[in-house]
Amino acid sequence: MTDIENLPSFSELGLAAPILKAISAVGYENPSPIQAAAIPPLLEGRDLLGQAQTGTGKTGAFALPILSRLNLTQMDTQVLILAPTRELAIQVAEACQSYAQFIPDFHVLPIYGGSSYDSQIRALRRGAQVVVGTPGRVMDMMRRGKLDLSALKTLVLDEADEMLRMGFIDDVEWVIEQCPLDRQIALFSATMPEQIRRIAHRHLQSPVEIKIASKTSTAANIRQRYWLVSGLHKLDAMTRMLEVEPYDALLVFVRTKTAAEELASKLSARGHACEALHGDIPQKLRERTVEKLKAGQLDILIATDVVARGLDVERITHVVNYDIPYDTESYVHRIGRTGRAGRTGDAILFVAPRERRMLRIIEQATRQPIEPMQMPTAKDINKHRLERFKQQIREALEAEDDLVPFQQIINEFLEDENTDPLDLCAALAKMVQGDEPLFMNENEPEPMQRMDDRNNRRERNDRFERNDRFERGDRPERSERRSRAPEGPTARYKVHVGHEHGVKPGQIVGAIANEAGIDSKFIGHIEIYNDFTIVDLPEGMPSEVMSTLKKARVCQRPLDIELFTGELPEQSRRARPSFGDRRPPRGEGRDFRGEGRGDRPFRSRSQGDRDNRGNDRGERSHHRSERDGGKFRRDR
Repeated sequence: MTDIENLPSFSELGLAAPILKAISAVGYENPSPIQAAAIPPLLEGRDLLGQAQTGTGKTGAFALPILSRLNLTQMDTQVLILAPTRELAIQVAEACQSYAQFIPDFHVLPIYGGSSYDSQIRALRRGAQVVVGTPGRVMDMMRRGKLDLSALKTLVLDEADEMLRMGFIDDVEWVIEQCPLDRQIALFSATMPEQIRRIAHRHLQSPVEIKIASKTSTAANIRQRYWLVSGLHKLDAMTRMLEVEPYDALLVFVRTKTAAEELASKLSARGHACEALHGDIPQKLRERTVEKLKAGQLDILIATDVVARGLDVERITHVVNYDIPYDTESYVHRIGRTGRAGRTGDAILFVAPRERRMLRIIEQATRQPIEPMQMPTAKDINKHRLERFKQQIREALEAEDDLVPFQQIINEFLEDENTDPLDLCAALAKMVQGDEPLFMNENEPEPMQRMDDRNNRRERNDRFERNDRFERGDRPERSERRSRAPEGPTARYKVHVGHEHGVKPGQIVGAIANEAGIDSKFIGHIEIYNDFTIVDLPEGMPSEVMSTLKKARVCQRPLDIELFTGELPEQSRRARPSFGDRRPPRGEGRDFRGEGRGDRPFRSRSQGDRDNRGNDRGERSHHRSERDGGKFRRDR
């Protein structure tokens, strides 16, 4: 067990120079407790058993040292990182790419279900020093001979307890057993159930044990909201928010110095008084910029995390996380720049659809649900513009400046030109407005609005469930998450895998949900026969989804899905029951909701029921698909 009180700097931990340069570029100042504890032993090549909550900076804890130890003269896979979900695999791969931005010829590859085998195989053939993947796809690639781990130096198991809960733990052990005996293993888990400890005892050699308690919290006087918006629409979302959100001064956080400069330039071009603030700016210039913000000469500051600590400007009423932070500690430090000394503040978080997982992590760590925001329509923006224009007129009328000279000019003009006073006022207003239109066209389509509405509809159903969970401090039971019947009109489909191939219902659900991106709430009854299975799926599925499912494999066999139009074979119906020794009534299949017919629920593998591993996979698919939202999920 490691207890850390005085944290060293990154430069004192022994990291490679390109990694230290990248750390500075992303704005990190000091390591988090898990990073300070884990980096030295991992640099020494020792095995490590770390217990830390997601969001405490553990990705950096293992990524920074293993990237420092890479042999860049070879393209063989030297590091394998196993993650429970595709979202986490993508997130970890992006973090590795960011940390290795100054390492020449570095390649990281995420591999996961739901994405093309061909493209991932081509990438593996080209070579990647670091591979990040989900256990099922990694195991599949290894069995196909496409992923060679003979040169592996380090294996990382990220969120091991989550992989146990999802039923992946046997796959994980199989991967461990295929790795070279002299490999280094780093196992991270938020909790440490007995089965995880047994794996650690069996496979880790004299590991360093680290336990970090999360102390993340946020001030109650800060209103937290999020906006679900993709990267392509962030600038539009930002400009619209500035139009309708009442603020005094605004602090916007981005990840990189380049992003800070670009956003400041674009907002300045749109008429906003803003500047960038990051690590490359000299200290004296930084101080002058902050003073301009305090004095009201600036309204918006675009900053990297380098200024997240210690910046205290009373005018800051809003903090905007334009780029979602990598960990919860950064989020707390960022939004802590508002709502200081008892004042109220607003924190707004921009979340891309595939970053919703980090949103949930932040909510769980801070124990505060974050409210969704709605995209303002053109009508909303026009209403605010009109009110601002009227306010400018009121302020001009109430000003102490002498209006008499202007009144004389207007009177002379009316006498000479015989102009209607209303027309004259309108002409003067147009002169003040200039070439920029006062109002947006309310008849133009709102693609951003449609996307925002669609994403928020996807979130609405599980929002109440998540709020309850934060109040209770736990997760809902599986039976609660699987309580509703399949939605929408369905049709019967036949897949060419059955009892004689050893298939389980959860394997079919997992394959359909992961490979084709069909939310498991749209997967209905499953009836397994000797050499095929009948599945109820949404009616009229797109051809590309059918094509994907035809190639998807379960029990080493392609599903080769097709629309089922024939009668069920009577002999096959009677030959074997669909689920163990409990025969469903005639014409009735299994309603796959995470519980059995009758009163006995299925148990997860963490409770020791190894035969129901597929059910955990189905639950994994449902939970992940609901986060992604939508009936059919496209590859990103």
